[in-house]
Amino acid sequence: MYKILFINLLLTLSVVSADIVATVDGKNITQNDVERFVSKSIPGAKYSLMNSKQKRKVIDQLIERELYIKVAKKEGVEQDPQFAVELEKVKENLILDIWMKNRLMDIDISEDDIKKYYEEHDSKFYQSASASARHILVSTESEAKELIKKLEYSSNKEEKFIELAKKHSTGPSAKNGGNLGWFSKDQMVPEFSAATFALKPKNFTHVPVQTHFGYHIIYLTDKKSAGKVEFSKVKETISNSLKLKKFQKGLKQLSKKLKKSANISVK
Repeated sequence: MYKILFINLLLTLSVVSADIVATVDGKNITQNDVERFVSKSIPGAKYSLMNSKQKRKVIDQLIERELYIKVAKKEGVEQDPQFAVELEKVKENLILDIWMKNRLMDIDISEDDIKKYYEEHDSKFYQSASASARHILVSTESEAKELIKKLEYSSNKEEKFIELAKKHSTGPSAKNGGNLGWFSKDQMVPEFSAATFALKPKNFTHVPVQTHFGYHIIYLTDKKSAGKVEFSKVKETISNSLKLKKFQKGLKQLSKKLKKSANISVK
C-alpha cells in the first residue's frame, strides 16, 4: 500500500479545467470531477482520450451517482452508525495522505546532488540507437515495387507515403499512416532493422524489404544515435527519485523514534 502511495505522491498535480460538463438539480459536475472519476474507476484511462460515446457514458454515470447520493441522504444513510465509522477511516487516510504529500513537497534536492547522481550512474541513462519510421506492408514483391514507383514520382514523399500506407498496408499501423513510432534495433526483426537504420532521415527504401511478415517499404522519419540521455531530459526524474529516497529514509527514522515513545501492544 505504501509503495503505491509513494508513487502517487510523486505525480505532479495537473491543473484541470473546472468547466462544467453537467448540472444535476443545481449541483455542477465539472471536468475535474470527471477526470478524477475516470482515473479511479479505470486505472490508466484518460477521459480526454475517450471517444464521444465513452465520454457520454462516463457523464451519465456521474449524473446517476449524484441522483443516488440524493436518495441515500433522504433515506438517512448519514445517521447510520456504520457511516460514522467509515467516515472516520476516510478522514484518517486523507490526513495521512496530505501529511505525507506535504512532507515530500518540503524536501529540497540541490542541483549539485542531481548532477552528481547523473554523472555517477551512466548505465541508467544510456539509450540505444533508435529510429522513428513508417512502413507499408504488402504480401507480394510486385505490389511493393509498384508502390515504390508511386513514391519516387511523388513531390511530397512523406505525405504520399502516409496516403499509400492507409490505402494499401496490411499491417495494424496502416490507419496511422504506417507510423511505428520510436524503436531500437532489437525491437524489430533483423532484416527490417538493418534496412531502417541504413536509411537517412526523410528517405525510404527503394527496394522492398522482405521479412516473414511480407514485403515492407520503410520511410525513416528520424534517427537518434546511441549514447547518454541529456541531463535536461532526466533532471526532473532524478530529482523525484532522490526526493523519494530521502522521504522514505526520513519516514523510517521517524517511525523508529515514534515507536520508542509509543505504548504499543501486539496481540
